[in-house]
Amino acid sequence: MIQLKKNIPSCWLKIKMICMLLIFILMDFLPCAQSSLKLKGNRPNIIFILTDDQRWDALGVMGNPIIKTPNLDKLASAGILFENSYVTTSICCVSRASILTGQYESRHKIHDFVTDFTPAALAETYPVLLKNAGYKIGFIGKFGVGNHQPFQIFDFSVNTEVEKGQPDYLIKEADGHMIHETDSISHSISKFLDEYAHKGPFCLSVSFKAPHEQDGNPPEYIIQKRYGNYYKDELIPEPVTANPKYWNSFPDFFRTNSNFGRIRWKGLFSTPTLYQENVKKYYQLITGVDDVVGQIIKKLSDTHISDNTIIILMGDNGFLMGEHGLEGKWYGYEESIRVPLFIYDPTLPDKIKNIRASQIALNIDIVPTILSMAHVSVPSKMQGKNLIAVLENKIPARKDFFYQHYFFGSPKIPKEEGVVTKDFKYMIYIEHHYEELYDIMHDPHETTNLVNHAKYKKKLEELRERYKELGSSVF
Repeated sequence: MIQLKKNIPSCWLKIKMICMLLIFILMDFLPCAQSSLKLKGNRPNIIFILTDDQRWDALGVMGNPIIKTPNLDKLASAGILFENSYVTTSICCVSRASILTGQYESRHKIHDFVTDFTPAALAETYPVLLKNAGYKIGFIGKFGVGNHQPFQIFDFSVNTEVEKGQPDYLIKEADGHMIHETDSISHSISKFLDEYAHKGPFCLSVSFKAPHEQDGNPPEYIIQKRYGNYYKDELIPEPVTANPKYWNSFPDFFRTNSNFGRIRWKGLFSTPTLYQENVKKYYQLITGVDDVVGQIIKKLSDTHISDNTIIILMGDNGFLMGEHGLEGKWYGYEESIRVPLFIYDPTLPDKIKNIRASQIALNIDIVPTILSMAHVSVPSKMQGKNLIAVLENKIPARKDFFYQHYFFGSPKIPKEEGVVTKDFKYMIYIEHHYEELYDIMHDPHETTNLVNHAKYKKKLEELRERYKELGSSVF
C-alpha cells in the first residue's frame, strides 16, 4: 500500500504531461484547421458574363464616346481591364468551346454548330471542374456548343437557346406573355442568387444573345422598347474602311456575292441610313446588358456577398460593322477578333486593381484564370494562361498568338490562319495562299496590306516562320 501511494503522483504526473502535450499539439493544429476552413469558406463566388458579338470598342471605358455602359465601365475601372483581348477563332460555337475548355479549336475539335462535347471533354470544362471541387454551378442563356446542350450538369439552368442553335430575342413565358431575352436572363439571375447566394461558393455563367443580330433575310436587331430613344440624336461616324475601295481591293476569290460577310453587310450596313439605324440598335442592346449588370451589382450588395464575388465579362467574338465592306466576324481583322474583357475581383491585392493591362489576353485564358481563382488544379490539356499570374509576373506574358478559322470555307467564308502580335498581324487565306501583313501599331484600321512592300520583307519572313512554329504547337 505504501508503494502504491508513492506511485499515484508519478502516474498522474505522466497523465498530466500527456494531456499537456496533446494540448500543445491541438494548439498547433487548430490554427491550421481554422485557416483551412476559412479558405474553404471564403472561396470566391464567380460570375462569368459572356456577350455575343460584342467588339472590343463597344464599351465606354474602352474609349467609345457614344455608347452608354456606366455599370460595366465602373466594374472595369475598379478591376483589371485588358486592353488587348482577343479570341483565337472568331465564331460563336468555336470560341465558346475554347472559353469552356481553355483550348484552341485545333485541340478541342469543335469546328461547327452541331458537334457536342464528348463526355471526356465535358468533364474538363470549367463548370464541371468547379462542381467537382464543391461549387454550385449555374448557367443562364445560350450554351452555344453542339446540338445537345448539357444543361443537366448544372445545379441551376435556364436555356434560352431551346435547341435552336441561336435564341430568339422574344421568348414566350409559361403564362404566354412575350419577354425580351435580356430581361428573361435578368429575372433568372435574380432567381439564382435568391437560391444560391448563401449555399457555399458558386459559379454562375451568364450568356446573353445581345448584341447578336436576329438571324433572318435580312437579319435585324430586336431591342426592348424602353431603349428606343437611346442614341437617336447621335451621328455615328462611319468606319475608315467603309469606303468601297477597300472592298474592291480584295482578290477575286474573296470579292464575290457568295461571301457571307458581304451578304449580311447588304441588309444591315450597306447604306448610311441602315448603318446609323443598326449601329444604334447594336448599342441599345449593349446598354440593355449594362442595366442587367447594374442589377447584379445591387443584388450582390443586398445579399451581402459583393465582397467575395468576382465578376468577369468577355465577348465571344468581335463584330465588323461595315469595315472593309463586311458585316459579322470570321475574318482576322481587329474589329472581328478583338473583344472586351475585364476582371472585377474585390479579393485581389491593391497592386493589381484599378489597372489597364496591356498584355495580350485570349479566350483560352478564361478557364485557367477561373480555376486558379477557385484554387482548383488546371488540367494539362489546357493551353491558356492564368491572367492573374501573368500580371503578378509569376508566368511570362505571351508575345503573340495563333489565329485559326475553318468554318464553311470558300466561297462563303474563306479559311484563314495567322499570327497576331501587339504591333503586327500576318494572315493567310489557306485555300488560296493569299497573304496579308498589317502594321497594326501605326495602321490600326488595317488599310494597307504590306506583303509586297520591300521595307517589310524581313518582318514578313519573321512572321511566316512564327506562323509555322505556332501552327505546329496548337494541336
